[in-house]
Amino acid sequence: MIEPAPLTPTACLAAVLTPTAADGSIDREVARDYFASVVEDGVDGLAVAVHTGRGDRLGIEARSELISCARDVSGQVVTAVWPGDDPAWPHEAARAGATALLIAPEHTLDPGNEVRRLDEIAQSSGLPLIGFDLYLHPYDDSTRAAVLAHPAVRAFKPARMHDAIACQSGIRAAQRQGVPVLTGEDRMFVPSLLWGATGALVGLGAAATSVTVRALRAFRTGEGLVGTSRALDALAEATFCDPFDGYVQRMAWIAAAEGRIPAEFAHDLSRPDELSDSERDQVVHVAACAVRGV
Repeated sequence: MIEPAPLTPTACLAAVLTPTAADGSIDREVARDYFASVVEDGVDGLAVAVHTGRGDRLGIEARSELISCARDVSGQVVTAVWPGDDPAWPHEAARAGATALLIAPEHTLDPGNEVRRLDEIAQSSGLPLIGFDLYLHPYDDSTRAAVLAHPAVRAFKPARMHDAIACQSGIRAAQRQGVPVLTGEDRMFVPSLLWGATGALVGLGAAATSVTVRALRAFRTGEGLVGTSRALDALAEATFCDPFDGYVQRMAWIAAAEGRIPAEFAHDLSRPDELSDSERDQVVHVAACAVRGV
């Protein structure tokens, strides 16, 4: 297990897939090799069993195994705490090797309840927490303010998909509270950096990972930003599109085409019914062009 690394405001974290076979099985060696390939492309850490990894559909044992695999190759490993999770999960996640927890909010928001929940998670795990403004169940203003004010919350991840105003509002609120922002905005990646995000935690890094790494590096250096932003936007347009929750399967197609995972482990069992396999070749082609920067 690699030594743990602290959560940093400039981190580039890839929200990785959970390589899954058609029968729902997960193979430790397949997962470890896949995670290693993503790290080799230059990310600072991994987010496993989060939304991209369908963590809300996995049991504690499977999630713990994925964390352990990730810690074999990375010192920064984030995982998620979901509404309705077993109260023991934050402690188990820390014991498995997680170095930070991404907190998906309750579906029925209440600032007081969310603060109590954060208290319990922080006490149980002893880990830094990341507030997660997910487009499927976004924060209201009062709950977001309470989350950002919590002493255990060390970063904020906006993932509002196509709501630029909500993304900007969340970043501004985090800035006022002095909480670093790790953008989760695959469709507004560079704009969210311009608005104040200092790092990234994105599903777009699950495959064609170098595209995300180059875009963040170009933003910081100012070199080649236009070209890298166009490549990333083309990749995001092909993957994070209607049906939006189909992005997990699209990223799995790309990961398989790149040889990161075997094709038999490139199944998203929760893919939307309306997602058609006819998209596969086009998605893979766009990803290959984005990696080449053309």
